[in-house]
Amino acid sequence: MSAIAGIYHFNQEPISPQNGDILMKSLRKFPADRIQVWNDEKIFLGCHNQWITPESENETLPFYDYARQLAITADAIIDNRHELFNQLQVEKSDRTYITDSQLILLAYHKWEEDTPKYLVGDFAFMIWDQKNRKIFGARDFSGSRTLYYFKNQEKLAFCTTIEPLLALPFVEKRLNEDWLSEFLAIPINVESVDSSSTVYKTIKQIPPSHSIKVIDGNVTFSRYSFIKKEEKLKFKTNEEYEEAFREVFDQVVRSKLRTSYNIGSHLSGGLDSGSVVSFAAKALKEQKKQLYTYSYIPVDDFVDWTPKSRVADERPFISSTVEYVGNIKDQYFDFKEKSPLSEVDDWLDVLEMPYKYYENSFWLKGIYEQAAQENIRVLLNGQRGNWTISWGHALDYQACLLKQLKLIHLYKELHLFSENIGVSKSRVMSAVRKKAFPFIGRMITSAEEPYPMLINPDFANKMKVFTKLEDHKIDVKGFINTNAYTMKKTQFEQLYYWNINGNISTKLSLRHSIAERDPTNDLRIIQFCNSIPESQYVLNGQDRSLIRRATKGYLPDNVRLNNKTRGIQGSDGIHRMASSWSSFIEEMQMLSKDEFMAEFLNMEEVRKSLISVEQNPLPEKVFDDDFRILMRTLIVSRFVKKQFERG
Repeated sequence: MSAIAGIYHFNQEPISPQNGDILMKSLRKFPADRIQVWNDEKIFLGCHNQWITPESENETLPFYDYARQLAITADAIIDNRHELFNQLQVEKSDRTYITDSQLILLAYHKWEEDTPKYLVGDFAFMIWDQKNRKIFGARDFSGSRTLYYFKNQEKLAFCTTIEPLLALPFVEKRLNEDWLSEFLAIPINVESVDSSSTVYKTIKQIPPSHSIKVIDGNVTFSRYSFIKKEEKLKFKTNEEYEEAFREVFDQVVRSKLRTSYNIGSHLSGGLDSGSVVSFAAKALKEQKKQLYTYSYIPVDDFVDWTPKSRVADERPFISSTVEYVGNIKDQYFDFKEKSPLSEVDDWLDVLEMPYKYYENSFWLKGIYEQAAQENIRVLLNGQRGNWTISWGHALDYQACLLKQLKLIHLYKELHLFSENIGVSKSRVMSAVRKKAFPFIGRMITSAEEPYPMLINPDFANKMKVFTKLEDHKIDVKGFINTNAYTMKKTQFEQLYYWNINGNISTKLSLRHSIAERDPTNDLRIIQFCNSIPESQYVLNGQDRSLIRRATKGYLPDNVRLNNKTRGIQGSDGIHRMASSWSSFIEEMQMLSKDEFMAEFLNMEEVRKSLISVEQNPLPEKVFDDDFRILMRTLIVSRFVKKQFERG
């Protein structure tokens, strides 16, 4: 994959070679296998290429097609090459050497602005259509690769990362207070409801699922991808659904393994990453290659405080998967020198913006660092699996049956589910009623504690942020919608959920020359899973039923059929900070009195949280609101003060 960059002038003014140099020099902080540029008239294109696929090795990028008068720079891995070759009628003798960027150009020559609709993979690209004097580009449906841009009346500049754009002499660095207000007011791990905005006022990003067109100085965006309800498949037997799943998932996983280098994967003790690993290891064995797996574990002296239904150390499940699947070189890392606090500055440098997911930050970065040392160029994960391959929430399904008055079916599922998990039917039914009729449940139970308001109320009023978030149906009090179906629908419809993962995977991949690939987030598997009847996902009292049945023979039963415990990562975060706790508290005390940050932050809430945790750093407080308030305050303050504070 690559970091791409470019400049385009709307008028007849020639592009200064110095500005192209500025963009490319700013990208030199990342490793590269080849760096190339191309320019003509009033356009400059650059590519800081990292070889992942066999076709990308020694690739010319930017690439100019003289016959079609098209130029492209691309950060792309296209997974449906075989399908595209057939649709584009590419000669079989030519297919082995055509690169993904050339394939995108061929698709554009045929389908023009509809091109992104035909592409499956992780991509961001820009095409200069010389005949039509037009720029056209796109970002993949889930925003797996970032693409930022600056625009004024005379020019457009774009880049995979933000820093090179800020280095240009005509780009002013200014804080985007709209973005910051949303970041502070949204309690969940969402940065902003505006999927085109960034923390910088002058820098925007192409949203996921969108294309960009520039013609005659006019810049327009168009959404080309929508995750819609699929027509339900109708097979005669459960076994046919299982076989169909295995066929699609195997195809998807294999398409992510296209590299000449080593392949690794995240591996926890659960179904999602376990399923990815089991299919990948089998496919790699056919290539006489071994799969490397990377697993986070707590530090040795950590005492597990988590409830019985949770597991902090997943090694027993992980090693069981490794032994059962085979063809795996498994590795376990506690990253004992790292903590959520120790990695803050480096994460801010990598991501180029504040972040919220500090709980897992230290081991995510650590795994990339380890993988890079072993020449891994593809790193698999199963991050989207909860919404695709391992979908199936028993209580929510039973609540639907209750609301639909399908009482016989409900009784059967409820009875078997209570037996499977070892809980009485009355307790299960009570939970089902609350799911089916949540408003009644809230009336008869004590009120939930709202999430503390981190944003300064005056700043919130000035930015009218609460009204904006309400329009997007985001609850600033932090109450979780208990309806899994509504949550799934929102996950796929609202683009602001996608930007977080794309930012992490793009920036970490550039630093380490590793492409992060998630088979559970592939369009083909999403469309397939959306076409499966809900009765296949919860069956005979078993939640996540389809993946459990379909992986028989792929995963060991203690993992495949485990419905009593789930892993919880990052539970030793506070424990890791013990040696630096006093310096953490000292910094928080200073920040609680910081006049510059007080304009944005609710310092009263910060001080309350500080009092709550400063004397006693209990490990079990790692996921509590007080600790979360302090960590988010520290992260956003370090970033804003470094980038924007004057004097």
